[in-house]
Amino acid sequence: MSSFRVLGGLTAAFALAACGGRIVPPSVGSTPIRQTAARPLSPSRTASTYRAIPSGRPFDGRISGATPLLAAPVATTPGATTAASAGLVAGPAIASLAIPDAQAEAARAAFLYSCPGLLRRTDASGLTRGADWQSVCDAARSVPRDGAMQFFADNFETVQIGDGKAFATGYYEPEIAASRERRSGYDVPIYARPSDLIDVDLGQFLTDLKGKKIRGRVDGSSFVPYYDRAAIVQGAVTTKAPVLAWGADEAAVFFLQIQGSGRLRLPDGSYMQVGYDTQNGRDYTGIGKLMKDRGLLGPGQTSMQGIVAWLHAHPAEGRAIMDENKSFIFFRELDTPPVGAMGYVVSGGISVAADTKFVPLGAPVFLSMDRQDASGLWVAQDTGGAIKGSNRFDTYWGAGPAAEATAGGMAARGTAFVLVPRGTLARAGAQAGPGAPTQF
Repeated sequence: MSSFRVLGGLTAAFALAACGGRIVPPSVGSTPIRQTAARPLSPSRTASTYRAIPSGRPFDGRISGATPLLAAPVATTPGATTAASAGLVAGPAIASLAIPDAQAEAARAAFLYSCPGLLRRTDASGLTRGADWQSVCDAARSVPRDGAMQFFADNFETVQIGDGKAFATGYYEPEIAASRERRSGYDVPIYARPSDLIDVDLGQFLTDLKGKKIRGRVDGSSFVPYYDRAAIVQGAVTTKAPVLAWGADEAAVFFLQIQGSGRLRLPDGSYMQVGYDTQNGRDYTGIGKLMKDRGLLGPGQTSMQGIVAWLHAHPAEGRAIMDENKSFIFFRELDTPPVGAMGYVVSGGISVAADTKFVPLGAPVFLSMDRQDASGLWVAQDTGGAIKGSNRFDTYWGAGPAAEATAGGMAARGTAFVLVPRGTLARAGAQAGPGAPTQF
């Protein structure tokens, strides 16, 4: 979740290929982590007033297959950088989609929660304008009981972006053992932002580099890349970065960085919430792919859980492999649950990370996937370094064993439809769709 999605999805495919959630700016290295930014909540909704939204989506980590809807054939635009240039096709009528009432109500509540951000943000996808959402947000405030599905049908239309072929991974909020003070059994530092880490906006120097940023440090009279993971682990920042807490397990802290946010379970039974603050500017390398390519992972070991088990069984070799991922995440303490790229708390089974160049952040999304748990209505409330492209999504599952099992094994394929206010497609010149898509 921008800060959270370091919420990067830790599915087998995510861990292996890119290894969300989450979130380092795209211009800062290739960081496929779900960095959910530790941004403050909207003034209209503080941590004390926020209540978790029940997802209406059952999940327990077990895979139940489903038959996804078939995307409409479309001539895609090679190299398209926004939804507006990727090719737009009108999708199925919302009333024709199989959305349980409880799931629709959860999505309505999450959408309404995101409305302040939707109204003030500039939509990088080119699909909508802030004013387009005003009447829809107003309508979301006064939906009668059991009326959420009708609300979506009355106020939205669906659009297929590009070829519509979706791939979804998953991320979650990990819980690891830690202590605020260093003590026996707790000796892995969880660092806050170092005092010598500098962000540089290159657009201030050259207009051609507008939007591009780098991170580094000053060494004498030179600006150089910041320390990589190996150097940091060996003590390069001990005098520069405060230690928020001390972890009990090196592999657990490593995967906390991949997720970008989590709960630290302290020795007295209390919890400390931490979220993504910044990153060292180095490229991210998914260690799962390295391990698979080297034949270190056997059948059934290519999930996050399998990778962690191997790291525990081979501590010295595991430490060297983790150091091959030069990216390193610095945290800050939070007083809220995990926060996504919009600055709002994310909800398990409802929030999804998407690429803002193709999906308006805050918009509902319908995923028709080959897994039942991933299928249905979501709300795009987060981004992620690895979540790039018109139909790439990272589903958020919350905290706990079921969330970990579901996110750790999530790799779903199917078709995606973005929900936009009625009238959007006519203005955007979308192609007429074939009606409700047929099934495979």
